[in-house]
Order: sequence, then C-alpha cells, then structure tokens
Amino acid sequence: MLDFSILIEYFPDYMEGFLNTIQASLIALVGSFILGTIIAVFRITGIKPLQWLGTAYVEFIRNIPILIVVLFFYLGLPSLGARLDGFQAGTLGLTVYTSAFIAEAIRAGILSVPKGQMEAARSSGMSYIQSMLHVILPQAIKLVIPPLSNQFINLIKNSSVLTIVAGLDLMYFADSINGDSYATVSTYIFTGMFYLILTLPMSYGSHVLERRLAKSS
Repeated sequence: MLDFSILIEYFPDYMEGFLNTIQASLIALVGSFILGTIIAVFRITGIKPLQWLGTAYVEFIRNIPILIVVLFFYLGLPSLGARLDGFQAGTLGLTVYTSAFIAEAIRAGILSVPKGQMEAARSSGMSYIQSMLHVILPQAIKLVIPPLSNQFINLIKNSSVLTIVAGLDLMYFADSINGDSYATVSTYIFTGMFYLILTLPMSYGSHVLERRLAKSS
C-alpha cells in the first residue's frame, strides 16, 4: 500500500526537486539540441578537420557513461581553475552527453535530404551556411522528430544523475526523503510519478507533432 502521508508531508521537497529537474532538463534540452546540430554539420561538411572533430566528439562521448561526463565537470574542472556547483556540473554534463546522440540523429536526417536540395540552394545564391540553416536543417529535423523525441525523453530520465553530485534534482530529494522516512517503496513510487508527469506529455506531444507534419507533407 502506498503511504500518501509521505507525499503530503514531503510535498515541498518533491516540488523543489521537480522544479529543479524541469529547469535542468530545459537547459540541457536547448543546449544539447544546439550543440548536437553544430556537431552534426561538422560531420557532414567537406572540411576534414571539422569532420574529424565531430566524429571524435560523437564516438568518445557516446561510448562512455554519463556519470563520467558529469563527474568530469564536477571534479575535473576545479583542477583547471573552474569550479561548478552540482546543479551546474550535472546540467552541463547532461547537455554534452545528450548532444552526441542528438548529433547522430540530425546527421541521419541531413543525409536523408536529397543532395539536389543543397545544389539548388547554392545555385540560388545562398552560402553553405545559409543553405544549411534555411533549406537542409528544417527538412532534416522534420525527418528525425521520432528519434529526437526519444532522446529528449531519455534526457529527462538521465537528469537523475544530478543526484550523484548533489544537484538538488528530484532524485536527490527522493533519496533525502527516503533517509528520513524509511518508506522506500512509497517514496520512489511517488518519485516515478513525478517523472511520468514530465515524460508522458512529451511523448504524446511528439506523436501529435509527427502526425501533423506527416499530414502537412
């Protein structure tokens, strides 16, 4: 049986963690999308050094645990003179980690756009960057909405890694509540419900957007 007194008694703690999780997720979502798009363009450009940089970034980040990325920013940067608190380090690590997966999804979308689109844009007088921004990327992102949505949902769930560096996220407060109440089952079931409040609307919204874009096509 769920002990609803846990939810009532510790509701302010749940809400603080919930709001911090929303904030971290939104920052990381925007940051990873922008960074991932840049890395994706690097990977398909004709400039070899940028190709190598993009490939090295994706292959390195995708093949290490997110915890190592977060701990690098939390424990590694201070040795270089840059100190971040748990929330900042966790959010930055989440952004960098997710951007590698976003980059691969967007790169696949770019490669799916017919090459004639770029040629037509360039022949109309657009520069490479203008062609990419105004012609190729809008089509590519439209093609990869399902995998992008999955990555954004994963980002929200991965935000629980902030608890390792005391990032004041939802899972951090859940651990604190569990330590005070010893009601482990109820504490974490309620925590899971708060995560569902975030992920289910995003999942539904992505399906709706996908159907609308399919109809408009």
